[in-house]
Amino acid sequence: MYHQVLQPVSMRICLVSAILLLVLLGSLHSAGVAQGPAEMIRVAIVKSAPSVTLSGEGLLALSDKGTPLVLNPPVAVKAGKDVLVIDGIGYRRVTFSASSAVYVNGKPYRGVAELLPAEKGILVVNELALDDYLVGLINCEISSAWPIEAVKAQAVIARTYALYRKEIRKASVYHLESSVIDQVYDGCEIEDSRAQRAVSDTAGEVLAFDNRIIQAFYHSNCGGRTEAAENVWGAAIPYLKGVDCQYCLAGQASSWEQRLSLHEIEDRLRVAGRKIGTLLDVKAGPRNHRGRLKSVNVVTSRGEHQISGDQFRKAVGYGVIKSTNFTVRVANGEAFFSGAGNGHGVGLCQWGGKQRALDGFNYAEILSYYYPGTELKKLSDIR
Repeated sequence: MYHQVLQPVSMRICLVSAILLLVLLGSLHSAGVAQGPAEMIRVAIVKSAPSVTLSGEGLLALSDKGTPLVLNPPVAVKAGKDVLVIDGIGYRRVTFSASSAVYVNGKPYRGVAELLPAEKGILVVNELALDDYLVGLINCEISSAWPIEAVKAQAVIARTYALYRKEIRKASVYHLESSVIDQVYDGCEIEDSRAQRAVSDTAGEVLAFDNRIIQAFYHSNCGGRTEAAENVWGAAIPYLKGVDCQYCLAGQASSWEQRLSLHEIEDRLRVAGRKIGTLLDVKAGPRNHRGRLKSVNVVTSRGEHQISGDQFRKAVGYGVIKSTNFTVRVANGEAFFSGAGNGHGVGLCQWGGKQRALDGFNYAEILSYYYPGTELKKLSDIR
């Protein structure tokens, strides 16, 4: 009788104690990176999934009402109608944490994983300390084995970009995507000591212009010159005018080639919402003063359509058409692309930054070159 009464009480005490321990551990981990209250960030790591599996050592779960859920990992969560279904029971929101990392579909993440029903499935948001996020991000965006000054530059711009996005999306469920739409982030599995060092050595540092956090856009390889923001997104930004950059020309993806059938391009344009007929030809349009295509002309059975260079790249695939600096010729139903650079070209050129670090420039000098007119400041000084 006593055993039957005390068992659920003991279980609740253990769960509450474990949750308090996790909060303490999270605070201590963040304190190792930066002093003071941790700046938190919310990242969408899974979107529109029909199901999600969670696991981890000491896995804990809280319902939307804040009550502990007794679940046996791995926990399978399925999308229901406006609810999350776990063991046949529907929930509006469930938050998972673990002693070191919570595993979402087999990948480890620091902080907590919050699951919510979304329009087309399950949304998973990873909420964690900003600098923990940065340590996990660095080896997704570059390699921490690069010269440490280049890694520090990456830490600063990634922090700056994240904080800018957090401010403009402060009313949203999450601040950032975990893909190239924002910054590539894949959890804590590829953290290492050099990434940790770069984040620690630049703790709290951001780029500012007119005492405000900048839009710190960056890309892999500019192919010889970075791009002006107005040529990509239509709005001029004083610190994103474009600079000459010969430092990246020996780097990865400085030049590229791609071959696609016209039928495949046609399918991709239609999926992107372009109402076109049978694709017959693809022609390069005029170029801007930075050498990139302003537009691409697609010739179809319904006439000729002009698509901006950036929108054409987005429709066909950022990983396929790696930049808007390309030439194209069509023969025998296939389009042959030949281009330079990788990415939109705005802001820091990552491969250029690596070479500048090898040439002896420090991270502050690297950043000032690619974002002219900006200042390296402590976040606490501009808030």
